[in-house]
Amino acid sequence: MIYDFLVIGGGMAGASAAYELSAQGSVLLLEAEDVTGYHATGRSAALFTRNYGPDTVRAINAASVAFFVSPPLGFCDTPLLSARGCLTVASSDTAGALDAVLALSTADAEIVEITPQEACAMVPFLQSSHVARAVFEAGVTDIDVATLHLSYLKGAKARGAIVQTRQRVTALARKAGCWQVTTSQDSFQAKIVINAAGAWADVVGALAGARPVGMVPKRRTAIIIDGPDGLDCARIPAVDFAGSDAYMKPEAGKLMASPGDATPVEPHDAWANEMDIAVLADWIMQRTTLEITGITHSWAGLRSFVVDGVPVVGFDATVPDFFWLAGQGGYGIMMAPVLAMLTADLCSNAATPLTAQFAQALSPQRLRPSLE
Repeated sequence: MIYDFLVIGGGMAGASAAYELSAQGSVLLLEAEDVTGYHATGRSAALFTRNYGPDTVRAINAASVAFFVSPPLGFCDTPLLSARGCLTVASSDTAGALDAVLALSTADAEIVEITPQEACAMVPFLQSSHVARAVFEAGVTDIDVATLHLSYLKGAKARGAIVQTRQRVTALARKAGCWQVTTSQDSFQAKIVINAAGAWADVVGALAGARPVGMVPKRRTAIIIDGPDGLDCARIPAVDFAGSDAYMKPEAGKLMASPGDATPVEPHDAWANEMDIAVLADWIMQRTTLEITGITHSWAGLRSFVVDGVPVVGFDATVPDFFWLAGQGGYGIMMAPVLAMLTADLCSNAATPLTAQFAQALSPQRLRPSLE
C-alpha cells in the first residue's frame, strides 16, 4: 500500500498532524519507541499561556485558544484546560524585570501587578524577604496533555490512520515519485513524509537527503517535591522567579520545580543531571520556606529549537514531498492545534487564514541565510 502521508514521530506534533491529515487521505504514523509520546510530550510542564515566547509563537498560541476551549465534537470527554494562574515574583535586585512581563499584557490575556503581601498570601511558602514586587496572570491554565495526546491518536485512528510503535526509521529513499521508508522492522511507501521527529528532526532530514535546519535539542530538568504540611498545593498558581528561568507549579498534589535549564545536547533519552538537581534544591530552600528532605521523582526532557526559536513547518525547498514539522521548543503542546491544521492546509495546497498568517514565518526556507 502507498500511504498518502507517513508521519515520523508519535509525540504531540506527530499525533496532531496525523489527526488533521487523516481527514484528507491515508495516514501511517511511525514511532521509534515502545510507546507514543515518550520523549518531550510525556515530560511537558503542561501550562498554557498566551504571553510566552517570541511574537510568532504568541500569535500561534492565541490562534490555538479556540481549539482548546471548544475542541471538535467527540474529540474528548473532559475539558482540555483547567484554571491555574501564574505568579511572577522578583526580589529587590530583579524588580525591574517585571516591567517587561507587564508589557506583554493584552486585553485577552491580562497581566496585573499585585502587592508582595498578596503574592505571599497566594503562595505561602515564598520567602517574603525575596518578594519585592509581583505580577499575576490569571488566564494561565493547566493543559491535560495526556488527554490531548490520546484524543489526537484516537481521533486519527477513528479516521483510518494506522499507528505503529517500535518502528525506528533507518532509511528514506525516493523512487518513481514515491518515498520508500525503511525501519528497524519493515518497509513502507508513502507519497508525502512528515518529519515530526522532535530532537531527531535533523537526523531524519539527513536520511531523506535534506539539508539540516539547525535543530538544537536542549535539556530541561524537573523534580517533584512535597509541599508544606497543611497546604493544598492544587490551589496555588504556578510561580516564576524573575531574574532566573526557575519555576514551580502544582503537580498531582505535590510541587514540580525546574531551574529552567536549557543545556544544548545531542538527541538522546534525556535524564536529570545530579548536580542540576542539587543546585535546584538548594536554590529552592534559599528562596522559599520549603525544606526538601527528599525528591519524589526527577527527570529531564529535550526541548528542540532552531536559531530564531520559532517552529519549522513546511515543505523542504529541495527534497520533494518532504515536510518539516519540528522545532517547537518549549511551546509545542500549546501550539499543536494550529501547527497541525497548518500542516494539513499546506499539504493540500489550501489558501486559508492560517497559511496567510503563518506559512512564510514558519517556512524552512527562512533559515537558509543563517545556515550558509
